[in-house]
Amino acid sequence: MIPLVSENSPSPLRDAPELTTATPNDGERSTPGMPTDPAALLAAIVQSSHDAIVGKSLDGVVLTWNAAAEEIFGWRAHEIIGRSIRALIPESRQAEEDVILASIRAGERVPTFETVRLRKDGREVQVAVTVSPVCDAGGRVIGASKIARDITDARLVQAALDESETRFRLMADNISQLAWIAGPDGALTWYNRRWYEFTGTTFEEMVGWGWRKAHHPDHLEAVESKFTAHIASGEPWEDTFPLRSADGIYRWFLSRAHPLKSAQGQVLWWFGTNTDITEQLEAERRIELLMLEVNHRSKNMLAMIQSLARRSLSQARTGAESTSTIEFVRRLEQRIASLAANQDLLVRRSWSDVPLSELVEAQLAFLGEVQGQVEWDGPHLPLTPGAAETIGMALHELATNALKYGALSAPGGRVMVTWGRGEAGGLELCWRESGGPPVCEPQTQGFGSRLIAEMPRGRLRADVTVSYAPEGFSWQLASPAEKVLA
Repeated sequence: MIPLVSENSPSPLRDAPELTTATPNDGERSTPGMPTDPAALLAAIVQSSHDAIVGKSLDGVVLTWNAAAEEIFGWRAHEIIGRSIRALIPESRQAEEDVILASIRAGERVPTFETVRLRKDGREVQVAVTVSPVCDAGGRVIGASKIARDITDARLVQAALDESETRFRLMADNISQLAWIAGPDGALTWYNRRWYEFTGTTFEEMVGWGWRKAHHPDHLEAVESKFTAHIASGEPWEDTFPLRSADGIYRWFLSRAHPLKSAQGQVLWWFGTNTDITEQLEAERRIELLMLEVNHRSKNMLAMIQSLARRSLSQARTGAESTSTIEFVRRLEQRIASLAANQDLLVRRSWSDVPLSELVEAQLAFLGEVQGQVEWDGPHLPLTPGAAETIGMALHELATNALKYGALSAPGGRVMVTWGRGEAGGLELCWRESGGPPVCEPQTQGFGSRLIAEMPRGRLRADVTVSYAPEGFSWQLASPAEKVLA
């Protein structure tokens, strides 16, 4: 029991008696330099403690004060003994002392708690405090023993760790990747928030090797085999595989893990990320398909140009259209320009569907001011790239003929282009001229006739009707939806 003394009373805590050492006698063992008087031994222990050990009365008056208390709080023993312990307590925490004294009077120990106390100079010090009742020989509570440990440095370290952890979690939980940490054996011990949001799982489901549940069964064996091989070798790991989202859809991820090693080269942790590359892979596939399509269509385009050249040259030689070399070159250039217009439109549309209205406008653009004599009307109908090429060539040929011989060769002539869906849901397209010079059916069929009739019939399984009525030329095309509409 620690004796409670006043400032003027002898105290084993404050005024320790001279220490004596024991000399071995009659075979007894003792430690050289250790005091033999129990009171002196207790005083030595108290004075040498790194914790503040304070004795106080039941009304909070300080009775004993060791060297560590002087160091922690800045008060010398003779300055504080006889004063209330409340001198150490901030005003906002005075209620703590009320609770402590009430517990001590009831004979109850106050478990260790962390709080703030004041030094003599007014600075705050973080302490961990434990208070126990002190009883006399008859068991009556006569005071309290208070032990206070300075935890200021520990608090600062802990605050720095907390701040560091907060920053890490803010970063880890808000990056776009799924992130995780595994032990040296590859068993996962931590996931970031993104992982749980994407997979819809819980830590209990995923801890260890539970991540298998989020993998596609067709890829799991290969993924696990490669991962375990890298865990064994300690080499950085990289792989690409699909993971299941919370809604059951699989998305592709580029996954990497890097080993964090000790100074001796031993793997302590694995830090890994999973980056969603689904859109990137889809874009790469689209580019690959587009390049294949461009390659295919380029070959077709060259074949078509060769055909145009051969046919135009043949007609120039036989006089079916013109015996002039200049006319041959002009007609060939126009037809190649029509192909180019189709290609420009397809490129702008990324080789996907082409609205018929845009195709008509592109093929009639070469008419210049004469384009004001042409009207077109119809609903939004998307054509396939192949259908756009064939119909575009036909429209260009019709416009060229109308400009040379038909309605567009006269100021008062008109051309009406209309389209829509037929009864079976396919495409119906009509070119009708009026107000031009008298119409005469040609005696021979040249390559232009092939472009407006034979090619649509062969490529689009179209029914093509050509009429040379006196009041004006007309051309109608009807094609099944599956051959022309996107």
